[in-house]
Amino acid sequence: MVYILNIETTTTNCSVSLSKNGETLVLKEDNNNQYSHAERLHKYIDAVLQQANIAASDLSAVAVSKGPGSYTGLRIGVSAAKGLCYALNAPLISVNTLQALALEVEQQEVNSCIVPMLDARRMEVYASVFDANYNEVRATKAEILNENSFLEQLNAGKVYFVGNSNKKAKTLITHPNAVFLAHQLPTAKTMCRLSYDKFKSKNFEDVAYFEPYYLKDFMVMKPKPKV
Repeated sequence: MVYILNIETTTTNCSVSLSKNGETLVLKEDNNNQYSHAERLHKYIDAVLQQANIAASDLSAVAVSKGPGSYTGLRIGVSAAKGLCYALNAPLISVNTLQALALEVEQQEVNSCIVPMLDARRMEVYASVFDANYNEVRATKAEILNENSFLEQLNAGKVYFVGNSNKKAKTLITHPNAVFLAHQLPTAKTMCRLSYDKFKSKNFEDVAYFEPYYLKDFMVMKPKPKV
């Protein structure tokens, strides 16, 4: 049996799942619109293991959502995953955050595509494009949304937008082929299939040197001078 602990902390959703041969056994998550991962993550890890009656030593691997996403959230998730891998001598698996988010679109037309998007700053998003079979057809990048965003895909067929950027995307993308799903965030539930596939192919990360996929450099903003 292959037991994988999956950790997702790239947005406000603190999410942990335990999978068995790629199927979700237990899921524990909470999106309270605040970044409370430092307080909740290790409690959730303990909770899913206890609920499944699995010891940490029984884990076959630990998987972490690698980004893009919140700088702080990524650091917390990756640090926790690395710590577990070191302690258990278990392999580390990284999962593409936007690919896992795309898997939340369960029904779509054959010739359609999926655009998972995560909110960045102002009108900027992190986005990629996947076909109806969840194959990436355009690499992830940071981009500013405008009325011509994803026009090539929209002219070709239905485009399913998923993620926490849909509210602002709707104000600009008004093409009739645009389908905006209800507010959804990355979850450890959809990581299970992807992490299991990587485990079977022994696609592991170097625990010592692995870094999250930030996409952009972290910027420290200077405090405004007091008046």
